[in-house]
Amino acid sequence: MVAGELLQEQHVLPDSTPDGGGTEGNTEEESGYKELSNGSVHITLDPKTLEQELPPPDEKEAMLPGEQNNEALETRLYWRRFAVLAVFSLYSLVNAFQWIQYSIITNIFMDYYNVSSIAIDWLSVVYMVAYVPLIFPATWLLDKKGLRMTALLGAGLNALGAWVKCASVGPGLFWVTMSAQIICSVAQVFILGLPSRIASVWFGPREVSTACATAVLGNQLGVAIGFLLPPVLVPNTADDKDLMGHNISIMFYGTAGVSTLLFLLTIFVIKDRPPLPPSKAQAVLSTGPAEDYSYKKSIINLFKNKPFILLLISYGIMTGSFYSVSTLLNQMIITHYPGEELNTGRIGLTLVVAGMFGSILCGIWLDRTKTYKLTTLIVYVLSFIGMVVFTFTLNLGNLLVIFFTAGVLGFFMTGYLPIGFEFGVEITYPESEGTSSGLLNAFAQVFGIIFTLIQGQLTTDYGPLSGNIFLCAWILLGIAFLSLISSITEEH
Repeated sequence: MVAGELLQEQHVLPDSTPDGGGTEGNTEEESGYKELSNGSVHITLDPKTLEQELPPPDEKEAMLPGEQNNEALETRLYWRRFAVLAVFSLYSLVNAFQWIQYSIITNIFMDYYNVSSIAIDWLSVVYMVAYVPLIFPATWLLDKKGLRMTALLGAGLNALGAWVKCASVGPGLFWVTMSAQIICSVAQVFILGLPSRIASVWFGPREVSTACATAVLGNQLGVAIGFLLPPVLVPNTADDKDLMGHNISIMFYGTAGVSTLLFLLTIFVIKDRPPLPPSKAQAVLSTGPAEDYSYKKSIINLFKNKPFILLLISYGIMTGSFYSVSTLLNQMIITHYPGEELNTGRIGLTLVVAGMFGSILCGIWLDRTKTYKLTTLIVYVLSFIGMVVFTFTLNLGNLLVIFFTAGVLGFFMTGYLPIGFEFGVEITYPESEGTSSGLLNAFAQVFGIIFTLIQGQLTTDYGPLSGNIFLCAWILLGIAFLSLISSITEEH
């Protein structure tokens, strides 16, 4: 991310030459004007105007924070930044795992709790529903109380929700597992907006995009593990509900133990910011007076930014489509390949792991080239192509084809997530990264809710083909919105 460069002004006093010597007016023409020259540029100024425009004796108010008292902006990179990134990525991983752990074995949980597929879908949709109203107070908390407080809330609620799930093992306790999932969904609100904040306040200018992609990668890896482990830990033992409950219990207790350990690590590792900022842009922002920040004004500024509004919609479409495909993947695959729960999880794993590679490669590419608009548009178009291919090969009866097309789709669709974050930060600087990321995620959740419910109904009533074509049409619309961003920014 290119946050901008600082330009220091050189003030030339009217009674001095560049070398510090005095000037005298000896002619009648020079009595009205004084001439200043540096050897290459000749400037004629009215002395009265100069006197009126001179700064007051205390020039600190006219200087950038880093320029006061002639102090240089000091920056430094700390090894701790890798520990902060690792701990955050891991508890984000566990939260994402808890989001998808029900949906990938929808048919098994339907049988165990004796509920409909829509009820199981809501265990995923609740993550999106909770996010929309809570993201604004959560973003306010991030900007006012800092990274550490927000991280502690996210990790703590994540662990609490995991322990409540342990009490939901029983055929008649669906309401308990839903309550636990609501707690985890609130934890998610304090997690999804942090990647860009961690990257910008802890990492250097040429590391920001890669660090952001790595932070998002943790969440994606959690989805991947959520696709892989539940079918392994909880096989379909429809004839033995007790064994099914025992297997579910193992999954829940294991998740609770890991999330508790990560909460403890969060307490000791994550800090608001390093002692010295990692970049000059962060040095300027960190020395600015916090009381001047207005969250309401920041929101207003973002909604006045036309390119950002278009990015909100296009990002919401793409990410919402990913949420919908992830939630309904079990129903899509099982419709055409009955009894393939384990392979369904592996297909989901392929989808996300390929996306993880896409995220890292795109992050490195952005750090090297800074071609935000072009990279975003290309990845979006390739995601559309991947979705079309996946849609029309799903019913061919060959699982190997599905593995391949899911990998292609995941590489571009999941790989787009950190690109959207960084593009949003780039076109909204110097607004808070947490605010822009929070709004992007809010729109992603809104579209995720709408897409999951509509595609789920289309899949139930007419089959997976209809639901996937619905998503293809919306992604095509997203390409049009991204194209408008390029034209607007080029005009300005």
